[in-house]
Amino acid sequence: MSERLAEWSDVARVDLARYGTTADADEIRDTAVAQPLLVSAGLAAAIALFDDLAKAPDAIDAVAGHSVGEFTAAGIAGVLSPTDAVALVAERGRGMAEAAAATATGMTAILGGDRDEVLAAIETAGLTPANDNGSGQIVAAGTTEQLAAFAENPPARARLRSLSVAGAFHTDHMAPAVRRVRTTADRMRPADARTRLLSNRDGAVVADGQDYLDRLVAQISSPVRWDACTETLIELGVTALIELPPAGTLTGLAKRSMRGVERLAMKTPDDLDAAQRLIAEHAGRPASEPEGAR
Repeated sequence: MSERLAEWSDVARVDLARYGTTADADEIRDTAVAQPLLVSAGLAAAIALFDDLAKAPDAIDAVAGHSVGEFTAAGIAGVLSPTDAVALVAERGRGMAEAAAATATGMTAILGGDRDEVLAAIETAGLTPANDNGSGQIVAAGTTEQLAAFAENPPARARLRSLSVAGAFHTDHMAPAVRRVRTTADRMRPADARTRLLSNRDGAVVADGQDYLDRLVAQISSPVRWDACTETLIELGVTALIELPPAGTLTGLAKRSMRGVERLAMKTPDDLDAAQRLIAEHAGRPASEPEGAR
C-alpha cells in the first residue's frame, strides 16, 4: 500500500501519507488537501476489504458515494482507475478551493422542520439546498450574508448548525471549478461500471462510464441528492450497508432512513474483519433493479 500511496501522492501533488498521519487539523482542513485525502483513504480501505477491486462486484450489489465520495465509488465500480480517481479529485479540490476564495460563502445544516417549509425558506433566502441528506437534514449554501440573514429568520421547528467548510460547495459559486475539472476529465477514458453505481444527481443507477464521469464533473456545482440515493438503495433491497472511512455520518443517516438494514462504519483497520464477515453473510442475496435505473 505504501507504493500505491506514493503513486497517488504523485498524481495528486499532495503528500497523502504525511497528511493522513502527522498533519494537524488545520492543515487537512484545506479542501485542496482534504478531497484527495478522503478519496485515497476510502480507496485504500476498499482495496484492503476486497484485496482486488475487480472482485467487488462478486461481493456487493451497489456502491454509492456522498459528494466527494462519488470519486471513491467510481474507483470501486471501475469507472475510473484508483489513480485516475485520485488525480481527478485532486484537481476538483484545487478548483473548489480557488472558487471558494473568490467570494465569502459557506454552508449551514438545517435539522428538522417541515421539509417543504425548509426548502421554501432556503429559496426565499436566495440560498441553494446543496445537500438533501434525507432523515430531516438539508444543507443550505450561499454567501455569508445570505446565511446570516437566514439564521436570523430560520424555518419553524428547525435547528441550524454552521458547517466548517471552505465555501458554498454544490452551488453556482463552484462554476469555475467545473470548467477546470472538465479539462482534466476530458483526457480520461472511463469504463462502464462493473456493479450498480448510484449518482448523487438523482439517485439513478448509472452503468455508462462516460455518463457517470460527466455527472461527477457537473455535481461540483449541483446539489447532492443523497435522499434519492437512499431511496434507490431501499428499492434495490439492500440488507447491509458498509461505510468506508472516514465513516459514521452516512451510517448515522441510514439508522433513521434505512431501518432493518445492518450497518457498519469502517473507521479503523480493526473494523476490517467485521466488514468482511458482514459481506460474507449478505453477499448473494437478491437485489432488484429500481424503476428508472439506467
